Amino acid sequence: MSALQDYFQNYQARHWSMGYIHSCSELMDCVQQMGFLPLLESGIRGYAAESMMSEECRYTQFDDGSWEWPLWQWKGPVVRDGGCVYGKFFAGKAGFISREWWPDFYNWRRSNHPKPEEDSIEDMILTTLREHGSMITRELRAACDFTGKNMRSKFDGYVGRLMMGCYIITEDFVYPTDKHGREYGFGWSLLTTPKQLLGKEACQCDRTPEASFQRMVEHLQQLLPYATEPQIIKLLK
Repeated sequence: MSALQDYFQNYQARHWSMGYIHSCSELMDCVQQMGFLPLLESGIRGYAAESMMSEECRYTQFDDGSWEWPLWQWKGPVVRDGGCVYGKFFAGKAGFISREWWPDFYNWRRSNHPKPEEDSIEDMILTTLREHGSMITRELRAACDFTGKNMRSKFDGYVGRLMMGCYIITEDFVYPTDKHGREYGFGWSLLTTPKQLLGKEACQCDRTPEASFQRMVEHLQQLLPYATEPQIIKLLK
């Protein structure tokens, strides 16, 4: 991890446009080295996959209205093949967690997010998802009868809280196709539960939640020497 530590130790002295990641495989490797990687702005300068993209891999919009964003295109393969877990884990924002660090993160978050009460809306959403194994967001929303006016944002709020508690994760991304069979748009999240995707053993940890939390804090302090302790704690809580 020395190369990555060196990158962050010298990040503030570098030009803002200098990026570390040039390919999908480098993004996968970065997630494994870091353990925790927010997708977009995290509140800690430079600590996000978006900020770490090389200049040629940044979001680009063309004159005809079309766009190219390698990071958005890569997140699906990273989730499927990169040995990590993806969801809205960091202050309600999306990011990656390596399988190595997932047990500690799951252990800590579950201790702070009690199991939804029986017959609550969160319990109903989880029960529906477990019955199907995995569902894209809009299918789950419809199955849970969140179909009226302004119900989409309310439903997304419930799912976001369940993700923060590690009850729901993203398995993959599903894209609509045009008449030529080509994928387009930003895609839909295919949701599932951690135990459904990873198995029960991957969600077990032999440390106390407090020990897991301290281990994660120390790891991020070493990785991000310029981040303050409150910033790191906010990210993990």
